[in-house]
Amino acid sequence: MAEHGAAAEEEKVRASVAWRPGSAIKQAEQALIAEKTRVLRPFGLTVPQYAALYALSLAPGASGARLARLCSVTPQSMTTVLKTLESRGLIERRPSPDHAQVLLTRLTEEGSALLAEADGAAVAVERRLLGAFTPEEADRLRSLLERATETLTARTA
Repeated sequence: MAEHGAAAEEEKVRASVAWRPGSAIKQAEQALIAEKTRVLRPFGLTVPQYAALYALSLAPGASGARLARLCSVTPQSMTTVLKTLESRGLIERRPSPDHAQVLLTRLTEEGSALLAEADGAAVAVERRLLGAFTPEEADRLRSLLERATETLTARTA
């Protein structure tokens, strides 16, 4: 009987938030992160670690603060990610010639090689997701999500 009550409560909650776009966006994000977590696990990488390696492949020498912005995580989280990647020999960090307090980060050869392998798995997840949509639908989805982001980050006067 308790299971029936719990199921009814869950359905009540689902029904009450069904109109809220945030709920659907959060569910999609959680599903995407869970699937990327699954495919990156054999490479010994978390999603934030993969994101940092990927960002570094495109922006070598980026600072931790810049990487945090690029990967949409807090600077504190990025510090933890970078320490782990550095301890595994996947990145190297050197003081900036311009600012002694800033560490510039680059992929090592080992980091580049691991990223090349892991990226294939991550890209396969993204392609599978896009495969659920026609090209027009995928463009529309991207456009709608961009508009949602712009709406929520816009500052009102």
